[in-house]
Amino acid sequence: MARSKQILIGTAILIFVLLVGFPLFNTRHYLALSLLIMAASFFPLMITFSKKHVMSRELVVIAILAAIAAVSRVPFASIPSVQPTSFVIIMAAIVLGPQSGFAVGTLAAIVSNLFLGQGPWTPWQMYAWGMIGLTAGLLGKTWLMQSRAGRCIYGFAAGILFGWVMNLWVIIGLIQDLNWPSILLFYSNSFYFDLAHAVCNVFFLWVFGSSWLKIIRRFKLKYGLFENA
Repeated sequence: MARSKQILIGTAILIFVLLVGFPLFNTRHYLALSLLIMAASFFPLMITFSKKHVMSRELVVIAILAAIAAVSRVPFASIPSVQPTSFVIIMAAIVLGPQSGFAVGTLAAIVSNLFLGQGPWTPWQMYAWGMIGLTAGLLGKTWLMQSRAGRCIYGFAAGILFGWVMNLWVIIGLIQDLNWPSILLFYSNSFYFDLAHAVCNVFFLWVFGSSWLKIIRRFKLKYGLFENA
């Protein structure tokens, strides 16, 4: 388990560095390369997940939580950046572990976009929400996730970072000449949308976080699921 976590953390750091640092050196094929990098990031997670002994009941739980995260996004589609999807992903990851959190995050992006529309933003949403679940799962047993205030701090940071990741695909897809002034201008314009996502995460985590954790943990213990998480 410790080795798997090291692989996951190392992969996440490597992908983040490549995504952020590559525009400084080459912007010609950055969109294609970034998609390849994100696709490659799934393989270590798939390998570690496939080596686990996963029962069919556990897969059903992951699918149900992913469906809840996806469907909960649809009613809030008219309000930019306001949705409880990240909240559901964080709750699932804390109880079920990092691999399950990543799976719930990626599936939530795909399923919700079946209703809201697929596009070049889908892989980025899969990666961003997957990493939110992965990180929340890795920190699940720390003081940060064991306290209500700590979960709210993480939720706020996750909302801001989600927006930063999603800004990347717009920048590299629409801006012809990448430079720091244009990037900073775009990020400053999206600040209020990112803030809305962060505040929404804090609200759901503060109001509903404890009750959701109790429900998921009770279900996990009752049916003996995810014993290694």
